[in-house]
Amino acid sequence: MNRKIYLYTIIVVLLILCGCKSEKKTDSKPSQACDLVEECGDENNIVQGSLKEKYESLNGKTNKSGVEYRTVIVSADIEYIETDLKTIISMIEQKQTFYLYAGDEMCPWCRSVIEMAETVAKENGIDQMYSIEIWDNEMNEVFRDKYKYENGVLEKTVEADPLYIKLLELFDEFLDDYTLEDENDNEIEVGEKRIYAPNYFYVENGVLKRFATGISPLQEESGEELSPEILKDERMIFTEFFEG
Repeated sequence: MNRKIYLYTIIVVLLILCGCKSEKKTDSKPSQACDLVEECGDENNIVQGSLKEKYESLNGKTNKSGVEYRTVIVSADIEYIETDLKTIISMIEQKQTFYLYAGDEMCPWCRSVIEMAETVAKENGIDQMYSIEIWDNEMNEVFRDKYKYENGVLEKTVEADPLYIKLLELFDEFLDDYTLEDENDNEIEVGEKRIYAPNYFYVENGVLKRFATGISPLQEESGEELSPEILKDERMIFTEFFEG
């Protein structure tokens, strides 16, 4: 009897590990992402224009920490439709199918993956994505809430847009728990999920089917050189994301 229970347990574990769903989160590591505007934003490098113009305008420039932005060439063959939470929620309620990119041109992680994302998207015949930025031109949160953890106390300093909370609920299965770090690098749970930058979403008939950041686990620093191994990982991640 014990042997049967053991074999049954092994089978169950293998099924869980293999996954019975074709739709899934293709990668995720929140530490490899932009969250706080204080860390990634730069009020000296705000640019108006299309997504392509915004990203390419920072080529050759340095951020407020004196670090040069990664040079990127954004494809003219991908149409980015700037949107907002109200539109996204409405599209979901209308059971529409679409790709959504959440990011910001100042985000170094976004600049690490956007070219590969576009390359693989075009290879799969995808020429349109909706896009949403997480900060506005005054370096304020567009829709998310904001927390700080000091002296053992977790405090919310910015209230989220109610539509953001609704979107977190709709995307709950794919998003990771939101955590902060204390002075000893211990993770503090906030009690909700989080949309970071970069985040890519594929919604099919109003249901989130796939999610990815596109960031290789081999990439430890946002500004490091994208080695052939890192680029290979990015391609694999986005191939799984765009092909399904």
